[in-house]
Amino acid sequence: MVREPAVAGRFYEGTQAALASQVEQYIDAGAGQEDAKAVLSPHAGLMYSGSVAGAVYSKIKFPDTFVLVGPNHTGMGPAVSLMREGSWEIPTALFEIDEGLSAAILKNCPQITSDDLAHRYEHSLDVQLPFIAHFSTDVKIVPICVMQGSPDELVEVGEGIAKAIKEAGYPVVVVASSDMSHFIPDAMAREKDKLALDKVLSLDPCGLYATVTENNISMCGFMPSVIMLSAANALGASEAKLIKYTTSAEVSGDYESVVGYAGVLIK
Repeated sequence: MVREPAVAGRFYEGTQAALASQVEQYIDAGAGQEDAKAVLSPHAGLMYSGSVAGAVYSKIKFPDTFVLVGPNHTGMGPAVSLMREGSWEIPTALFEIDEGLSAAILKNCPQITSDDLAHRYEHSLDVQLPFIAHFSTDVKIVPICVMQGSPDELVEVGEGIAKAIKEAGYPVVVVASSDMSHFIPDAMAREKDKLALDKVLSLDPCGLYATVTENNISMCGFMPSVIMLSAANALGASEAKLIKYTTSAEVSGDYESVVGYAGVLIK
């Protein structure tokens, strides 16, 4: 099964040459790559969030496999969906799913359902792939889409993913795909996003869940981020650092209604 690109020509350029050129402008060739257990990366149209995603992927040493965990914007499929086999296509690459790791994650995470439907039109993982393709077309992926879950359930999923990664025995990076605050004034977005990012940088998954829900922060991928942080903690993470933060206002000039974007590296 080949999962075709859902947002090529909309969120990013739709041809191989144009997409490669578009991504290139967001890559920092002199960033200095570091080992990472996990990252937080945004998923808006590249013209808005590409500078943040590019900074994140420029900064990490590439693994054998990325476990990509993103929010379910479409409402299709079960609570937590993993596409366990096949490949994902974008104009610049074809990524094989790591079927061994996906099977191990399903075995260790009873909360996850093997499902393709949730991924068919979802953009949150799709938008990560052009940046990954810039550095490697050999890396494999495990796509996971999250619609709902309690804090305890999400932590258990993260710990199950970490167990599967440990069993795999080769380098794996967990990616949480999320934008930050949506459609509020720039100053308010920065204030609210700092509350959430403080919990991410403190490696506090349950604190992130509570902070987002209690402060009504419209961080669309906070549940994937809880999973990512839980996995990183179980893998022995000791440090998180903010790579870049910006809002859509820096491109659009509209400071009254913005979306925030953050990139975080966890090691």
